[in-house]
Parts: sequence; C-alpha cells; structure tokens
Amino acid sequence: MILVEDVSFEYPSGRGEALSGVSVKFEPGEFVAVMGENGAGKTTLAKHLNGLLRPSSGRVLVDEEDTRRTSVARLARKVGLVFQNPDHLLFSETVRAEVAFALHNLGYAGKTIENQVEKTLGSLDLTRYADVSPFLLSGGERKRVALAAVLAWEPEYLILDEPTIGQDYLQKERLRNFIVQLNSQGKAVIIITHDVEFVAEAKPRVVLLSKGRVVGEGPADRVLSDADKVASASLVKPQIAKLFDQLSRFGFPRDVVDVHRAKQLLEDRLREVSVHV
Repeated sequence: MILVEDVSFEYPSGRGEALSGVSVKFEPGEFVAVMGENGAGKTTLAKHLNGLLRPSSGRVLVDEEDTRRTSVARLARKVGLVFQNPDHLLFSETVRAEVAFALHNLGYAGKTIENQVEKTLGSLDLTRYADVSPFLLSGGERKRVALAAVLAWEPEYLILDEPTIGQDYLQKERLRNFIVQLNSQGKAVIIITHDVEFVAEAKPRVVLLSKGRVVGEGPADRVLSDADKVASASLVKPQIAKLFDQLSRFGFPRDVVDVHRAKQLLEDRLREVSVHV
C-alpha cells in the first residue's frame, strides 16, 4: 500500500504550496484516477509516490518504507512512473532498446529481457516498431513506448501521467482494457488525468485535487455525477452525466456516467413501456 499522510510540499523557488495537507492511500491492485485542473498538484503528488519529490512535511510510505529514507532506485522497482511528455524518458536508438534498457540496469538475465520486451511490445501494439527509432513515431506512439519502457520490469504500482493525451478512441479503449488486465494480475494503476470521459468509462476510484488539496474522493459514478464536487476541481461532468441530469425528472438515477450503464437503463425503460403498451 502507498500511504500519503498529511503531505505538504513547497517548491524551493517559492511559488507557494503545491500540496497542502494531502492524505490519501492507494491499495495494491487498485485502479485510481487523480483528477483536477492544471496546477491542482496532480503531477506533484505523483512524483511523491516514487520518491522523486520528498514532502516538506508529512510522509509517504510505500509498503511501509518511508520515501524520505529510501533511494529512488529502490522505490522504482515497486513504483513505475510514466511522464506526461514521453520525450522526458526516451533516448535509445530503437524502441526495442528503449524497452530493454531498464531491465539491463535492474540485472535481469538475457533471455528474460528478450521475453519481457517481446511480451510488452505485443501488449501495447508496438511490435512492428521494435527496430524503429522512437523519435520517428507519433506523439501517441511515443507515449506507448514510454509506457512499455516502464511496464517491462512489472512494477507493483504503475503511475500514468495524462496517458490518454494524443490517443485516439481505439487506443483509449486498448489502454482501458490493458489497465483492467493489469488489475486482474494484482497491479495497482494510478492515472493522473483530466479526461472525464475516459474515467467515466473506466470507473476507477477517483481522487479530486484542487489547489493542492483533496476536495473529493470515491467511486467514479458517485464523484463525477456530483456537480459541486466536479466544479470544485474545475472539471466538467461527463456527457452521459449531463444527459441523466435531464432524465432524472422521468425517474432515472442521476449517478450515471458511463455508456454501458446508460444503455442498460434505457433498454429496461423501453421494455417497461412496451409491456404497458
């Protein structure tokens, strides 16, 4: 478990507090979305979870290890962070070498490295780019390479900073299914995002941040259908949630945020109407 206890953080430049009294926990095998407007403190919080940043006050525990007293290299074996800008991570001549780099550094054997690289490239639809320079790929493709480079060593906690930026609908669906697969294997996935439509369909637990403070927390359907909570984080409600706000006058529930539940509710109502007709 990653436990964040009353964490505050102020950048040395004196820009003010990026985090203020944040307390939240991330359980093993959990899927969580940390959401909020730009400048809310989402990425700052993410960097605290693997020790890249250390709290000004409070503490972060990763499986009971205090990040203030543990090296980033040790924490990285458990907590993998994929940055929003993939170019901050990529540097190798080929996609294959990029994905293999950390495995070499972590001391994996040659055959294990080969197997892990091939498996990871295949799972993210990158096999055909294995011998291509990552810098010749599109932004969305480079983002998937950066994800593969971290995912290859199978950290227990995977943090994805704005993973849906630059991805089309099909790639977002593949990412959502991939996260579900990782969760089924016991991996915790934490996404930093303001993509309310993706979160509505994926239905993780949601943590809302605003001005460095937690302003809401709970299941996606409950949080994203709450107009006050969504507004407090400077987000907009998903389109389905807006629709069911209007349909609530006809007896539909308000806490509907995803297409699949909406479809089921509408089909059930149509069947009721047809019976009475």
